[in-house]
Amino acid sequence: MGPNGKVALVTGAGSGIGRATALALAGAGASVVIADVDDAGGAETVRMVEGNGGKAAFVHTDVTRSEDLERMVAFAEERFGALHIVHNNAGISTPPPRFPAAPLDSWEKTVMIDLWAVIAGTQAAVPAIKRGGGGVIINTASLAGLIAYLPDPIYAAAKHGVVGFTRSLAFLKDEANIRVNCVCPGVVNTPMIRKGAASLGPEALAQVEETLSRMPLMTPETIANAVLTLITDDRLNGQALSVIYGREPRLIDPPVSFGHDPAQGR
Repeated sequence: MGPNGKVALVTGAGSGIGRATALALAGAGASVVIADVDDAGGAETVRMVEGNGGKAAFVHTDVTRSEDLERMVAFAEERFGALHIVHNNAGISTPPPRFPAAPLDSWEKTVMIDLWAVIAGTQAAVPAIKRGGGGVIINTASLAGLIAYLPDPIYAAAKHGVVGFTRSLAFLKDEANIRVNCVCPGVVNTPMIRKGAASLGPEALAQVEETLSRMPLMTPETIANAVLTLITDDRLNGQALSVIYGREPRLIDPPVSFGHDPAQGR
């Protein structure tokens, strides 16, 4: 599906990957709804889109609230007349201390934003995309959703869930003309990678910054380009695309496949 003339919705679009994707979609001719809990960041993304000659509108959205998810979808249809593309992108990491020392409310929030919101956001969007004649849903997973990620087991669990959820929605292509894919980035230079360290003391924070300075960080624009590939290539459905620094993006197959499992036909 080409974005030109379509209506797209991006969560977490007030910064980072979400902002880069919104700008890329608008640059490709889509009208873009910017959804974020950060009003200032969302408004800035709208200004950036409009400054480049694109169309965008902001709707305040807390992705942990089902009513906000329903409202952002309704806003897209009311403002631009339809909905064709959704990027469930909003995400966080779990702040220190690492699980199992992490308090319940800390890791529950990670699961809510990184997994529950993707599921609920998809459920809210599907009827609208069907009304628009079909489209594409892209979920932001992570390389941590494909491998063991010891620094943040909760984040890894949530992102593994996103990958599994995405692959398990392949049936929507036949039933509703909706393709669902996910992008699995490695380390990206976004505000999220430093937010988790904000509660650390000066010495520990300095160590984090020093480590990041030596890491090959990808730009949000690199991930946005991968998202556009998943949107525009009509052959891709139920796929997980890994994006790692210095390598070509690569589709990752499930580790185990039961091609003749009758349960897969339900």
